[in-house]
Amino acid sequence: MIVVEHLSKTFKIQQREAGFQNAVKSFFKREYREIRALNDVSFTIPDGEIVGYIGPNGAGKSSTIKVLSGILTPDSGTCQINGNTPWKNRVAHVKDIGVVFGQRSQLWWDIPVIDSFYLLKDIYQVPENVFQETLRDLSQMLNLSDVLKTPTRQLSLGQRMRCEIAASLLHRPKILFLDEPTIGLDAISKVAVRDFITKINKEFQTTVILTTHDMQDIEKLATRIILIGKGTILLDGSLAEFKALKQHEEDTLDEILVNLYQKYDI
Repeated sequence: MIVVEHLSKTFKIQQREAGFQNAVKSFFKREYREIRALNDVSFTIPDGEIVGYIGPNGAGKSSTIKVLSGILTPDSGTCQINGNTPWKNRVAHVKDIGVVFGQRSQLWWDIPVIDSFYLLKDIYQVPENVFQETLRDLSQMLNLSDVLKTPTRQLSLGQRMRCEIAASLLHRPKILFLDEPTIGLDAISKVAVRDFITKINKEFQTTVILTTHDMQDIEKLATRIILIGKGTILLDGSLAEFKALKQHEEDTLDEILVNLYQKYDI
């Protein structure tokens, strides 16, 4: 279970005016502005739920995922995931989670995918028999057999994302964080990724937190939606409750989301 209470996180961003003189001036005296990435964020996610965590760019989605995965330490608030505090109990915590960032890779660029998998096996200290069984299952479900011996740099985007998802699941985590997992994928690859996420959720009760701008991902996968804007939770409810917010009968999920952005001025 994931229990988040009153998380807040502020970043200091350096800024200066354009021009050489201002560049020299900023070298001696830097000016900063504060950005409130997370502002009193609280929610609870039970085991086995798929949650769509949505919001505009800069809303605080990725910051939340980074706090939950132990990459960032919040300024205040608490977070308990299966009894661990992510930024304090990192070694124990990472054994329970898998993380996929759509625009970042955990695979080594110049070596075959299977070599990256073996490196991750050693990092997570996965027993050989468990690793082989998991690798076989993931290869079948994600159709990876033809790409395992290919260097990551030679994969298409769709192939690489399927390998990234497999890499995040080699140690059989209980929770999967997916940050834009279908970004840039073609229709066939998107369907394959969505089907796989649904399958592992049903078969292994894997808890999934999905951040995406693709509302088809949300409609196909999520049973619950959390909307965040300007670092604050604005809406938390079921997919059915979200759909009930449409202003016209023919409104799509995208149109509902745009209306909410306008309502909350985000």
